[in-house]
Amino acid sequence: MLDIHYIRKNQDNVIQGLKKKQITDAPALLEQLLAIDQQRRATQVTLEAATAKLRKLTKQVEQLLKAGKKESIAAIKLHSQALKATIQELSSQLTGHEEALKIALYELPNLPHSEVPVGENATQNEVVYQTPNALEVGEKLPHWELATRYNIIDFELGNKLVGTGFPVYKGKGARLQRALIHFFLDQAREAGYEEIQPPILAKQDVMCGTGQLPDKEGQMYQLLDKKLYLIPTAEVPITNLYSHQILSNDALPIKNVAYTPCFRREAGSWGSHVRGLNRLHQFDKVELVEIREPEESYQALEVMRNYVEQLLIKLTLPYRILKVCSGDLGFAAAFTYDLEVFSVGQGRWLEVSSVSNFETYQANRMKLRYKTKDNKIRLLHTLNGSALALPRMLAALLEYNQTERGIIIPDILRSYTRFNYIV
Repeated sequence: MLDIHYIRKNQDNVIQGLKKKQITDAPALLEQLLAIDQQRRATQVTLEAATAKLRKLTKQVEQLLKAGKKESIAAIKLHSQALKATIQELSSQLTGHEEALKIALYELPNLPHSEVPVGENATQNEVVYQTPNALEVGEKLPHWELATRYNIIDFELGNKLVGTGFPVYKGKGARLQRALIHFFLDQAREAGYEEIQPPILAKQDVMCGTGQLPDKEGQMYQLLDKKLYLIPTAEVPITNLYSHQILSNDALPIKNVAYTPCFRREAGSWGSHVRGLNRLHQFDKVELVEIREPEESYQALEVMRNYVEQLLIKLTLPYRILKVCSGDLGFAAAFTYDLEVFSVGQGRWLEVSSVSNFETYQANRMKLRYKTKDNKIRLLHTLNGSALALPRMLAALLEYNQTERGIIIPDILRSYTRFNYIV
């Protein structure tokens, strides 16, 4: 979340940043938040004054007792009792103001970096790079037809078991899925990421820590009997491993990778844009998480983006890189690159990775800090990126590599699949 001290000192910058992120009522939101903060600070000052006065009266009682002047104590005790009641009431008010301020801060998104292009939606994202001649591919079948033809993914069976958005991978489809997971994990380990296998359930405060709650409440799957959520991405548990910690400078940077199934309720129900593997309620993903000192986080972001790009090059898929505009930027992100592959069977681009820098937004929520070399305590920067999301990767691979003979497996995956074709 945004830091209240920063907001107080930089109100105009905050309003402009929120407006850039398409928050039209930014001035009113900020006015309301600062009013709550003012109440909180005033209550805290009054509480501290009352507490100091009570301490003074307590000391007076001790001095009178030592002097044997018990007859003078009664009036002071009455005053002390009244002060205790006042302090209790002020403490309750302060707790209420602090909770209201936290909720107000949670409802504010992160501010976009100055290099984020201004735009209202995804159509205004800026293309940074695109594979030459990416769109010049002959007529191809979409992956859902290929899945049926080669009996490798069954969408109807998933519908029978759970509902739409839960496909069943079969035979070589399941093996290709597993091969991609292993390939992505091996590549990440070679790049210096430590592998983590986290839980796929998370507490409410863990979801709040990375910004999924309260912003995406309606998109999460939640257990009925407990305040636990199925994770939408491994970013949630991995980043929260370091919450409420003050890390030493020597412990940085932290680079983790994890494979998990992911769960999201927002998948649509009809139309070609959600057909097949395009948008699922359950999907597999390999996620990168980095925790960095502020001064080096944007250089790290470029390295992460390049790393994901190299995966697409190794898989020989046509791709493009987008700089996400302010209106399409995620709630907690300060800067994001999207990497997309071209679906030759559908004639459209499919997002397979978002690589983001959240700066101090998540770290402030999680109280994730570090001690500098000169012993100062500062908030860290958090970053993450998909490397990669499986469903659309699989869709693009099937479509791009289809031939009359069958579907060709990219050379780099063959040691994982142990087969060269799906026929």
